[in-house]
Amino acid sequence: MLCVLAVELRKLNRSLALLLALAAPTLIAIFVFFNMLRGKQAQPWEMYTQGSSAIWAFFMLPMSVTALTALVAHMEHGPRAWDHLRALPIARWKIYAAKAICVLSMVAAMSLLNLLLTWGAVSLAVIIKPVLAPTGVFDIGAQAVLLAKVLLAAILMIGIQFWIALRFSSFVPALAVGIGGTFFSVVATAAKQGVFFPWQMPINMLATEAWRVNTALALGCGLGTVVLILATAHLSRREVL
Repeated sequence: MLCVLAVELRKLNRSLALLLALAAPTLIAIFVFFNMLRGKQAQPWEMYTQGSSAIWAFFMLPMSVTALTALVAHMEHGPRAWDHLRALPIARWKIYAAKAICVLSMVAAMSLLNLLLTWGAVSLAVIIKPVLAPTGVFDIGAQAVLLAKVLLAAILMIGIQFWIALRFSSFVPALAVGIGGTFFSVVATAAKQGVFFPWQMPINMLATEAWRVNTALALGCGLGTVVLILATAHLSRREVL
């Protein structure tokens, strides 16, 4: 399994995945930086970190997952490499499991990078405009825990996107589902039923009601793990269309 993971990581290193992993958190940091410079007085650290986490969970994470899963799938769909991979003397499920682990690892790295770049953006803005120096303490531990919950709640969404992207050789179904899911998440952001919608589960980690946080986290992580297992088993037994 470790050898399969190493091969998948090398494939990602040669693709545009690293550019994507850097671009999404960087865009959020740029927004935080310029938005902060528009201010006239100091605000608590939490305002900037929570705002950054909200943008990530609400919009940038779903779109990044859509792009990342499509990219990971296209590495095999594009050169029609599935026949070769499935003919190798290793269990087929390991190939798909390795790809799923790589996707989850990339999203985790992007989450961490989002936190670090937000801190860098705020620090740079303070250098330019010292009067905006945030009040309070930058609680990196609490923000890391929050982003970890966002990631866990997003596993169901990731599993769905992963399954569709690898199931179909065309990138259209995966993109359609990802864009559609993000669209309905945005337009129905105030709906109470959003806690049961995979694309809204990550943003519910910032909710003030404990039941919403716990429900979204349990469903996103629990059902997401089941979906990833089912996807791995299903893909291992079927041919790609």
